[in-house]
Amino acid sequence: MSQEVLLVENVPVEGSSPAGGVISVWTLNRPEKLNALNSASHEALRQACADAEADDAVRVVVIRGAAPPPAPEGKRQKPAAFAAGADISEFAGKNSDDVRPFFENNAWERVWNLSKPTIAMVDGFALGGGTELALSCDLRIASTRAKFGTPEINLGLIPGGGGTQRLAGLLGYGKAMEMVMTGDMVGADEALRLGLANDVVEPGELEARAMKMAETIARKSPYTIKVAKRAVRAALDLPLTEGILAERSEFVALFDTEDKEIGVQAFLERKDAEWVGN
Repeated sequence: MSQEVLLVENVPVEGSSPAGGVISVWTLNRPEKLNALNSASHEALRQACADAEADDAVRVVVIRGAAPPPAPEGKRQKPAAFAAGADISEFAGKNSDDVRPFFENNAWERVWNLSKPTIAMVDGFALGGGTELALSCDLRIASTRAKFGTPEINLGLIPGGGGTQRLAGLLGYGKAMEMVMTGDMVGADEALRLGLANDVVEPGELEARAMKMAETIARKSPYTIKVAKRAVRAALDLPLTEGILAERSEFVALFDTEDKEIGVQAFLERKDAEWVGN
């Protein structure tokens, strides 16, 4: 492969406990294709997920798109993109038997199923599979030039990486149907209003904002963060009564952890908690 399609950088978190915590920053690296997701991208994302899950030092994952290269003289500058969809060239001539194995073992679900918190840093276009990758993350911080959309309908297709389900859960039935059936894009301000984005900042502030949020989360008890993610996710799958019971079970079980006692004592003594991670 002439170019790494995913760059992984582990950024140390000062003040994390247990010591040695990092934020793993994953950069989709196909800027000449607006970071469109191809089979190599999915393979790299799946491997990155496996590595992060197995590494206790990784406290938070941040996913971003590579910035476009400077335009050659006389050429138009390519726009910023998180991931401008799938690489459509890989769809040509394929039938259902050809694509089913890929979609049954895709990167969107691997990201979704990570026990570590995930943040999508969305600058520019996040379309099709790019929107689905952002939806697979727990949080989405966007720049003012971010645009989300599910234009698969224009190809005679529908979202196939969880987009119909996660959009409906996040935005509600009506808005999800509008996005899926029209293929129209949603700008940053509307994304914030709808809850598709957690925050919107100017492009020059995007990295600092996303990393600040990641650092805040990375300094919490890594074990309790996993439990918190699991409990909130239960709300997506369980009826309310069952979800409350699941939350109660998780809450009560935390009283048997060292980090609960550390956190309580730190609060009472007005000092920072030094977590042990269990």
